[in-house]
Amino acid sequence: MSLVGIDEAGRGALAGPLCVCACVLNKDLKGLKDSKLLSPKARQELFELISINSSYLILFCSNSMIDELGLSVCFKRALSVIKRHFDSCEFLFDGNTNFGVSGIKTMIKADNKISEVSAASILAKVSRDKFMSSLNDKYEFKKHKGYASALHIELIKRYGFSSLHRKSFVLKSLEPSLFN
Repeated sequence: MSLVGIDEAGRGALAGPLCVCACVLNKDLKGLKDSKLLSPKARQELFELISINSSYLILFCSNSMIDELGLSVCFKRALSVIKRHFDSCEFLFDGNTNFGVSGIKTMIKADNKISEVSAASILAKVSRDKFMSSLNDKYEFKKHKGYASALHIELIKRYGFSSLHRKSFVLKSLEPSLFN
């Protein structure tokens, strides 16, 4: 029975989509590990290898979907789609919860332990980064990919939120305090 590795990118971002990927490897690939531990160049090279040596599914949940439904519902929907897409397989999701989708096992740090999950991690990170980098605008998403960097927070303070920002996420650094 094939193993479907599942991972995500963009869970904690302030802007842009959540990307959830599932991957079944058709052959052993060298150098797979958690995407965050790889250089952008290595991630891109592995992305290309994974793409031609696997069956995979890449799903995006928009920032507006996250705002409307919440991250947990978005994950549950994505995992349900993945289960329907891959028939007669075992499923392993990086983390400690399957968001109520039966038949999906979880493992903390699976993205650095299990090749299929590492591959899904790389597919998710490269796909989401590519999308965010294509948004060449005043928020400079290419530099921070929507995550809470000092630059990103400064740009939000300067311009306010864009249509890609998650309005349901609260930035404590933008909240008024007793000392402002």
